[in-house]
Amino acid sequence: MVLLVGQYSTGKTTFIRYLLEQDFPGMRIGPEPTTDSFIAVMYGDSEGSIPGNALVVDPKKPFRKLSRFGNAFLNRFMCSQLPNQVLKSISIIDSPGILSGEKQRISRGYDFCQVLQWFAERVDRIILLFDAHKLDISDEFSEAIKSFRGQDDKIRVVLNKADQVDTQQLMRVYGALMWSLGKVINTPEVLRVYIGSFWAHPLRNTENRRLFEAEAQDLFKDIQSLPQKAAVRKLNDLIKRARLAKVHAYIISYLKKEMPSVFGKENKKKELISRLPEIYIQLQREYHISAGDFPEVKKMQELLETCDFTKFHSLKPKLIEAVDNMLANKIASLMSLIRQEEINMPTEIVQGGAFDGTMAGPFGHGYGEGAKEGADEDEWVVAKDKPAYDEIFYTLSPINGKISGISAKKEMVTSKLPNSVLGKIWKLSDCDGDGMLDDEEFALAKHLIKIKLDGYELPGTLPSHLVPPSHRKPFQTAE
Repeated sequence: MVLLVGQYSTGKTTFIRYLLEQDFPGMRIGPEPTTDSFIAVMYGDSEGSIPGNALVVDPKKPFRKLSRFGNAFLNRFMCSQLPNQVLKSISIIDSPGILSGEKQRISRGYDFCQVLQWFAERVDRIILLFDAHKLDISDEFSEAIKSFRGQDDKIRVVLNKADQVDTQQLMRVYGALMWSLGKVINTPEVLRVYIGSFWAHPLRNTENRRLFEAEAQDLFKDIQSLPQKAAVRKLNDLIKRARLAKVHAYIISYLKKEMPSVFGKENKKKELISRLPEIYIQLQREYHISAGDFPEVKKMQELLETCDFTKFHSLKPKLIEAVDNMLANKIASLMSLIRQEEINMPTEIVQGGAFDGTMAGPFGHGYGEGAKEGADEDEWVVAKDKPAYDEIFYTLSPINGKISGISAKKEMVTSKLPNSVLGKIWKLSDCDGDGMLDDEEFALAKHLIKIKLDGYELPGTLPSHLVPPSHRKPFQTAE
């Protein structure tokens, strides 16, 4: 499940339309704040929509707990079902555009950040969308991002509509985005930012086309990996909740122990709530718990204000032991079961929609580039540059049409590539394995050096279209 969050008109709904390559029920696109509801886009045999109140009572859908947010939210929640290949592997949650004004934020009628937090705890990926043309993080968006605290590993950032600015402007926008995010997300790790234009229209500015294609490919790979990691993520969430439950038990039992049995209960309660940060530090030392496992102090203090401390339970060591045993032993066996299941039943990657356009054919990412150049041509791709390579070859004093490894090394090191890379190029170029290079093998070595200098990766084994013509028959026989 993927959650899309962003301010209005950043392209959230268009992004879903781009992935699915078809419209879905309830879809509205425009420059004004169009999406005013949470829409769960899911697979269904027939196209249709389910309103929120009916959705939360459906036992087959994972939304039953959302009923606690009341009718104001459920009237703004729906499920959009359609028979789309992409949705067989992932579901997408489209959220309302986040507004800038305080009035709009208050008049929603439900706690927007609480709803986002509920989804964030249950989804596999959170994608924050920003518009490169009008970059802004409003107060409500800032609060929404802060509500994802503890889910930092799920967050990815997409800088959308990047084709509307030129290269220089894009660099400034990217810098401004990272600066703004640094103020909101309090983690030392840098978030992964994907830059591109995610809609099926011509690019307005083609300067960075290659960058956009590479970024889109990386984003697709990230989304395609989600079904494979779903079981491990659920297990990870189980461990996280178990650790939080343990800490919660320690806090509640401590508060219960400190409460007087007869007089001064209300005053003691106020004192304990105000001393909560000190209690956290005391429990950290006593039970050797990391500070990151404790709930947020301010939020915990607000919740404790409405609680009756006399109804709290004392600590039950047997239950703590059971949780520790589960974390130490049972989780390990579950991990081995998941690995075994992955081996026996490999998960299918996300297919259909925009994902099919990146897999094969001349418009697949990297097709006809680097080592793949000339793969579908009859002529040897190195031949076009061979006259220039031959001039260098004959200056190296070949004997019987071949140059030694020492002579080849003198020329190859002028590329300034590291020896480990040049060693791989030598291994790929020496097709007959005689420790010497003829004119075709030398031309191949120079071609592979050019590929590496252009920023492409070298192949693990020499592709058939790069094998020199005079070495093709013996090489194929050896294969």
